[in-house]
Amino acid sequence: MTVKRIILIRPGETDWNREGRWQGWVATPLNEHGRRQAQALARFVRNIGMAALYSSDLRRAQETAELLAERLGFTPMYDARLRERNIGTWQGLTPDEMRAWYPDEYEQLLADVDEYRIPGGESRSEVRARMVAMFDDILKQNRGETVGIISHTTAIRALLSELIPGCDPNSVEVNNTSVTTLARTDTSDWQLVATNDVMHLEGLASRSAKEVEQTK
Repeated sequence: MTVKRIILIRPGETDWNREGRWQGWVATPLNEHGRRQAQALARFVRNIGMAALYSSDLRRAQETAELLAERLGFTPMYDARLRERNIGTWQGLTPDEMRAWYPDEYEQLLADVDEYRIPGGESRSEVRARMVAMFDDILKQNRGETVGIISHTTAIRALLSELIPGCDPNSVEVNNTSVTTLARTDTSDWQLVATNDVMHLEGLASRSAKEVEQTK
């Protein structure tokens, strides 16, 4: 059975999301609001025919995946390639702190958004390469027509920039527990069906942290 629909999901909210801090690979847990978001999402995804769920192995993603799995009735598959960008020595900092403490490095990031490697971390192009490799593996495994992927803002945007011609990754908002849907066309290309869908939250607030995400 060919994979025909991909559901991209961002994890629920953490306290660092609320504070505008870059999390990278830090094991930040969902806060109580993030758990409520994930529970609301779980009630939604049980009705869309998802046949498999892949997830980043970072704590906030795993906790989101576990809450979804309670409704889906099957075990998520975790893979480190679905992680957020590794931001090395900048983990836990806000953009203002980065500019103040690492002014030269921050200017280099702004000058070369795709290729600049954060000290001790990754470039955005490296994130894109591992996300594309994982996406190809998911398609090869062919576990059903509709497949869910829990990943993170930078990683989701990097994948979209590769799959969708002309997609500007910074133009796509990715709120906590938002759903972005891709559908396969008759020519086996991918098209965006919906982005940043948070209707399932039914009024629960969901953050995008626009300033934080612009250069991630």
